Amino acid sequence: MFDLERWQEIFDTIRKNKLRTFLTGLSVASGIFILVILLGFGQGMQNGVAKEFSKDASNRIVVWTRSTTKEYKGLNPGRTIRLKNENNDFVKEQFSKDLDKESGRFRVPSTAVVFDNENLGYSVEGISSGYQFIENQFISEGRYINQLDEAGAKKVAIIGKKIASEIDKDPKEIVNDYIDISGIRFKIVGIFGDVGGEGEEDRIFIPITTAQKVFNGADRINSLAYTLKPADNFKASVEESKIFTSNLLGYLKEAHIVSPEDNTAINVFNTLEESKRYFGLIGNIKFFFWFVGVCTIIAGVVGVSNIMLIVVKERTKEIGIRKALGAKPWAIIGMILHEAIFITAISGFTGLILGMGLLELLGPYVELDYVVNPSVNFTVAISTVVLLIAAGALAGFFPAYRAANIQTIEALRDD
Repeated sequence: MFDLERWQEIFDTIRKNKLRTFLTGLSVASGIFILVILLGFGQGMQNGVAKEFSKDASNRIVVWTRSTTKEYKGLNPGRTIRLKNENNDFVKEQFSKDLDKESGRFRVPSTAVVFDNENLGYSVEGISSGYQFIENQFISEGRYINQLDEAGAKKVAIIGKKIASEIDKDPKEIVNDYIDISGIRFKIVGIFGDVGGEGEEDRIFIPITTAQKVFNGADRINSLAYTLKPADNFKASVEESKIFTSNLLGYLKEAHIVSPEDNTAINVFNTLEESKRYFGLIGNIKFFFWFVGVCTIIAGVVGVSNIMLIVVKERTKEIGIRKALGAKPWAIIGMILHEAIFITAISGFTGLILGMGLLELLGPYVELDYVVNPSVNFTVAISTVVLLIAAGALAGFFPAYRAANIQTIEALRDD
């Protein structure tokens, strides 16, 4: 039931103690504001990491090699390890039930690329059709390299959107035109884009079989890339990828006579393991943000409790008069709690509105390394304020309980 007199008392008390009430409210509002901003940046970090990993397939596994660093089975360190077609063929056959997409990659050395008498200084790489899905690429014009191109070692090529944009010609006209790679004519069958952005669109791809055959690659491969079939959940996907990575690394080390303790000769990058590590780190950072924010809020709630103690002290004689006139203990408690909850609620919602307003205005424009569009879930924010109000009620209860238990005679004697 709405009690006008009680509200008048609350506002009268606030008017009499403007500075004290303002400072108490400020501590509560700043606590919620800081918590909202911290949670927003925690979400922004999660968005940033997710964006980084979305540039390629989420379950991508890449293998590349360097030189050995340890002596093994009579072989000296310093040997250069080179991947071969037979390695990829073995993996495809042995792990067929696990693999979704696969592609070898062969970098064509020292190429001179010419289109319409214009020199293009871009790298040329041989790949398989599965590379499109592994690298999260898409076709803007034409088509991608397919299995028929690989099987026939056809002289076809696809170019990145960045390259196409620098050619003074309509993209639709570029497709089906020809490009010279080290004096050999290749038909352009498509223009590709990459989710990772323009930095990934400055390459020219040809079938890996063509690259090896035409440019003296023999059976060499610079790197291998795979994606695995999806599992039931993220945890299962991580475990399956770890098993696959371990088996793959074991096979390659045995095939190339590399010491099991040599951790640099054959390298494997597992996107799922990296993403799990990053998201685990972000989880810890979020926990720290919650801890800092909650501690700040607790400081504000303690401030509310202290101001209620002061209010009770100042109004001791008034409370004694109320009790002498028949006021029940719960009426006294309600009076004090009402003021505590009002101050906490107004301050909490002020901090919430300011924090969420700032994130709403500036969040979409924030794009730092691994921090993208910081924001906070509205439900979480409201739940936090509700908990804050409950904490404010608890903070006001103890001074209120003390007021309700003051002896009437002692209260009337108070100066």
